[in-house]
Amino acid sequence: MAVYTEVSDAELASFIASYGLGELLSFKGIAEGVENTNYIVHTSKGPFILTIYEKRVEVSDLPFYLGLMEHLAENGVTCPTPVRNADGHNLSQLSGRPAALVTFLEGFWVRQPTAAHCGHVGRALAEMHRGGEGFAIRRANALGLNGWRPLYDKFAPDANGIVPDLAPLIEGELDYLEANWPQDLPEGVIHADLFPDNVFFIGDELSGLIDFYFACNDALAYDIAVCLNAWCFEKDGAFNITKGRALLRGYESVRPLTDAERAAMPTLARGAATRFLLTRAYDWLNTPKDALVSPKNPLEYVRKLRFHQGVSSIAEYGLGDTAP
Repeated sequence: MAVYTEVSDAELASFIASYGLGELLSFKGIAEGVENTNYIVHTSKGPFILTIYEKRVEVSDLPFYLGLMEHLAENGVTCPTPVRNADGHNLSQLSGRPAALVTFLEGFWVRQPTAAHCGHVGRALAEMHRGGEGFAIRRANALGLNGWRPLYDKFAPDANGIVPDLAPLIEGELDYLEANWPQDLPEGVIHADLFPDNVFFIGDELSGLIDFYFACNDALAYDIAVCLNAWCFEKDGAFNITKGRALLRGYESVRPLTDAERAAMPTLARGAATRFLLTRAYDWLNTPKDALVSPKNPLEYVRKLRFHQGVSSIAEYGLGDTAP
């Protein structure tokens, strides 16, 4: 269970009282999640999600995350909304750590996405990009291109112990990406981690987006590349072009891509695969054996990266090379 900070009944009751949300009825740790401690909290005014921010989250970034969720909600994006306490603050302290309470979002995440799900995700991602326009706070992408080689350097001597020949694969890819990374693409607020477990559905309809704790300012098309990696591969490692086409068309139904974004997509997809390969490899080597959360196998992203290395145009993801 991803609960790193245990909270007593008395502590939580006092915390909830400061929000004016009625009586605390029950609370339970949420098993899913990696970075932070999460509880579902039931009060006499309904359910809420309590997040206690752990050491891997920079406290200085919290105004960006919480402010972004408020901004998106105000602009029609369905996502958890921070609740403000009696003092008007959306960030408090609980058990000696920063903590926030957000509204509960109904729905569930799909374990086996279909092309229809991918189409909804593409549209929702574009709506999020539109909704993020005008957000005043900026946050650089700490896990963008400039952060990849320093992260790799932390585990480079042990890389081949994870997967044979992983070191030359990563080193060659970093050389390529640093020499060919697309410049001057449209930028804005991106989610940067829109995996299936961060998108809720009710039936076949998308009910909202969650977990904005990797959100930042970067190229909008990079966010699409993350989604191609997260949503459009089958369990056997094969890319499903039908899902890719649905995701890209869903996105373009709200925000058409520029020709430069289309041309850049294969490189952006390689970069996104490299980013998740690096973080998974680092965690594979550095997560304690008795940790509450098991690290994810990096091999999945070795396969995805090798696929993207053979892609020459966005047509191979399901969309034409140029805007109609």
